[in-house]
Amino acid sequence: MKRRKLLTLSAQTVLASLMLGKYTKSHAKPVLKTGLVLDDRFVRHFINPTHPESPARYQVIKRHLIAHHITDKTMPIIPKIDAEQWLSLIHSPQHIELIKMQQQEKHRDALLATAGVLAAVDAVCGGQVENAFCASRPPGHHARNTGQEEGFCYYNHIAIAARYAQQQYGRKKILIIDWDYHHGDGTEWAFYSDPSVLYFSTHDMFAYPGTGFPSRIGEGEGEGKGFNINVHLDCGSNDEDIINVFKNKLLPAVEVFKPDLILISAGFDSRQNDLLGCFDISDQGYVILTQMIKTLANKHCQGNIVSMLEGGYNLKGIASATTAHIIALTK
Repeated sequence: MKRRKLLTLSAQTVLASLMLGKYTKSHAKPVLKTGLVLDDRFVRHFINPTHPESPARYQVIKRHLIAHHITDKTMPIIPKIDAEQWLSLIHSPQHIELIKMQQQEKHRDALLATAGVLAAVDAVCGGQVENAFCASRPPGHHARNTGQEEGFCYYNHIAIAARYAQQQYGRKKILIIDWDYHHGDGTEWAFYSDPSVLYFSTHDMFAYPGTGFPSRIGEGEGEGKGFNINVHLDCGSNDEDIINVFKNKLLPAVEVFKPDLILISAGFDSRQNDLLGCFDISDQGYVILTQMIKTLANKHCQGNIVSMLEGGYNLKGIASATTAHIIALTK
């Protein structure tokens, strides 16, 4: 009896240890805080030799990240294989078919960018990393259901990611922050009457696409009204201007909304000296914005952020700003 009792206690101890090990593993912090989507297929998308949305955008970012050892401090994320089935979360079958008909390669390349951000959502929501950045192209925040390219965009990757996170991971309330110089009219369109997504955009409303007026706050009493925040910034706006907007408009809204996940449309055409923008935001400005967003994420959603590249057409500037942003994410 004594021997049997000892064996039973030993078995219980082993079982308890295994259960504790499983619990500890599933709740442990990731070894690397930040995931990074880099895929050399992002260079395939090509329009013409003088087009600002060029393969060089990805190439210069990758070189800069390697030179600053960012790839050593981040977890590589491979784009999701079955991404096409998720396009319909935002886009109509007609839109998708028309994009395919125009040129199969454009569909293929835009789909890869969607695949990248969905894989990043998997990694973040699955607990592999706290946050992630996608160095993908082409961008997506102008895409709606027109059946054609809108502002270099074919599919709205970040909007698809928001719906994907809701459906696959139960992240009910999504905050999308868009600091691109251009208003993300496609993202606003996707969620304009949806109270489960808070869309916050800083931009120049007089630039392309001529949307993003502050009076556009969402629609539907008790529905999407108040969940769309557009902030116009004048040409020449600098770090202090955009930081003050985040403090005075974003932070109070987030305290009420309390997001389950934060997505960033990281457009670096709002950086100083961009070819298609006229703001004067520095790399340090993006670092401060990233730190502010991380504080919100740590308070409301376990630090979970997925950021993806939108605009940015000064090659030296986009490489420097992207690197500063990712370093801030890794801290």
